[in-house]
Order: sequence, then structure tokens, then C-alpha cells
Amino acid sequence: MQNKYQKPKGSYISFMSNKVKTHGGINFAQGIPGFQPPKELTRVLSDVSGKNIHQYAPGNGNHDLLNLLYHKYQDDFPFTKDNFLIVQGATEALSLLFTYFCNEINGPFSALAFDPVYESYKYLPGIFNKKFVSFAFEDDGSIDFDELKSVCENQNVQVIFVGSPGNPYGKIWSKKDMTELVKLCVELEIYLVLDSVYRELYYDKKPYIPLEKFNPNIFYTNSFSKILSITGWRVGYLIAHHDHMDKIKSIHDYIGLCAPSVLQVAIAQYLKASNFGDDYIQSIRNLLTENYLLVSTELSKLGFFVPKTKGGYFVWAELPDSYTDGFKFAIDLYDEQKVAVIPGEHFSEKAKSYIRINIARDKNEIVEGIERIKAFFKD
Repeated sequence: MQNKYQKPKGSYISFMSNKVKTHGGINFAQGIPGFQPPKELTRVLSDVSGKNIHQYAPGNGNHDLLNLLYHKYQDDFPFTKDNFLIVQGATEALSLLFTYFCNEINGPFSALAFDPVYESYKYLPGIFNKKFVSFAFEDDGSIDFDELKSVCENQNVQVIFVGSPGNPYGKIWSKKDMTELVKLCVELEIYLVLDSVYRELYYDKKPYIPLEKFNPNIFYTNSFSKILSITGWRVGYLIAHHDHMDKIKSIHDYIGLCAPSVLQVAIAQYLKASNFGDDYIQSIRNLLTENYLLVSTELSKLGFFVPKTKGGYFVWAELPDSYTDGFKFAIDLYDEQKVAVIPGEHFSEKAKSYIRINIARDKNEIVEGIERIKAFFKD
């Protein structure tokens, strides 16, 4: 008889999400929005799909979309259009950058990210036969920069990934801490990758990004997937200094080529007509804020410890004292109540008693999921 607690060899996110896709239930596992894209966007997509735009897009990206991005950022940051590259989602941006780093850095090196770690940061270095190092926040979510510097020097860290808000732990970096991190990376000549796919999905204050002076060794990635609820479209973008961009674009020609032409056209037309989707993004931001408060409050009543966060798609929660195994908890919760969550150990060896819950779902689904979790504990 097969052991139901047999752990998957691949991604826990795919493993738990596939349970829902196969057997039904509530999917709080995968970071998929539970609501539709803006109606105006899908209407534009329908309109443009009959036009002659079905062949390769320009490798750098659709010209209209590049212009919109340039104008969005130009008031705050010293970019030119040549600093932008449209890619197949932020995931391609991360892999494209790491391919570039491996070409530029001589000899072995390590990549670092902050614990708990998003899976792409954690597993991407191993694909390239490079070492990965996780670095833990302090109990209050702060950073011991002296210790971080020591780890970077001793472990030969040449690349640091940071998300703000993060995934699974939605920490938003303060301007002070981000400035200190940039200072450290400049001193030690470390490449810093800023992953900002959740930047617009904050609950209170928009996260700071340290690009006023556009340090050559800072790389910025973002995507339309989460802010427009189009994770299946796979359209994102990368911003890099001209010192690096020509070589990055050359690599992109061979491993990415271009993002989908029709989808770029639709996004560009929608953003132009909607003030960059401000109303829709605000509605998602409001919903996430409400869902976070509801889920964190109800879980706390059940005995969970929920570190306070201020943005992103997820609630990161430590199980009540009577539960120590997040994987076993996730399996039992799904089997008994058909609610899928992700065990914390997927993101950190130190988080075996944690789970991650996706809150980017319709309010009714959130309420139903919470009721099922309550029933699980009652039973």
C-alpha cells in the first residue's frame, strides 16, 4: 500500500496544486489568482487576435509596450528604453540573468536568498551546478548585516535574490535596509536581483526600490502576471544597466527569443487606455488586504502564529503547538477537507512547522476555505 505521506521529488507547489486539479477542492497552494483579468483586457485581446500580429515579436519587446514601461518609470528612475527587455514572465528573467552571471563570473560561486526562500531562487543555482546559501531574517524580520557580510565573504556569494514583498513570507524591505543591502553588494561586488512581481500588491505603503542612481550591478525584474491576473500569459520584463544589457539580449535571442506577440499587443493597448491598469490593480490590492486580515485573524484564533506582513499573495503561518509536521498537516487537511496548502519545508529546512496559504482568491472561496480549516481542527 502506498504511503500517503511519501514526499514528492519535485515541486511541492505542483504536487499539492495537482491534487485539486485532479480531485477537486480549494486551491490555496499555487500562486494563481482566483479572479478574472480586467474585462477590458480580454476584450482587447479578442479585438486584436484577428490582426496580422501572429508572428515573432521584436526580440526586445513590442515597441508600444516598451514605450509605456519607459514612461511609467522615467519620472523616478534614470532609465532609457534600451534598459528594458520584454521576456516570458519574471521566471524567464531570473533564468536569463543567472545564465548571464555564470558567463560573467569566473570560477565557482554561490547565490544567496533570504529564508524562507522562493523556489526559483533556491533551485535555479543547482541547475547551473552552483551552490545556494539561505540567510535567515532575525525574529523581528530585520537583517543582521554584519552576519550577512560575513556569510557572503565566507561562502563566496556573487549573486543575491530579493523580493519585496517576498514569497512565501511577504516581508517588505524598508528603505533603510534596502539601502544597506545595496551598499553591501557594491562593497563586495555582488550582483543584486530585485524581484518586484508583487510590488504593486502592497497593503499599506508601496515598497521602495533602490534605482534612483541605477547602480550597474542591480537588476530589476517584474511581470504583468499577478497585477493583471494573467499568470498564463507569461509576459514580464527585465531592466538592466547598459553595461550588461547587450550581452543579456544576445543570450535572450537564443533561449527566449521573444514573448508572445499577440499578448504583448493586447497588454500595451489595455495599459494605454486604462492609465496602466490603476483601477484594476487597486481593486486587487484592496481584496488582498481584506483577505490577509481575515485569514490571519482566523488562523490566529486557531492557535497559528502569523508573522505580520504588508503585501503579496500569501499568508505565512506557523502551525499550532500540537502540530509539528507541516507536510503531514497539508496532506491530512487535503484528504479530509479538500483544501490544498503548501508545507513550509518547501521554502526552508527551518520551516517544517509552517504552511503557506495563497490568499489571492475570491472572498467567498477564502471564507469557505477558512470554514473547512476550522472543521478540520474541530474534527
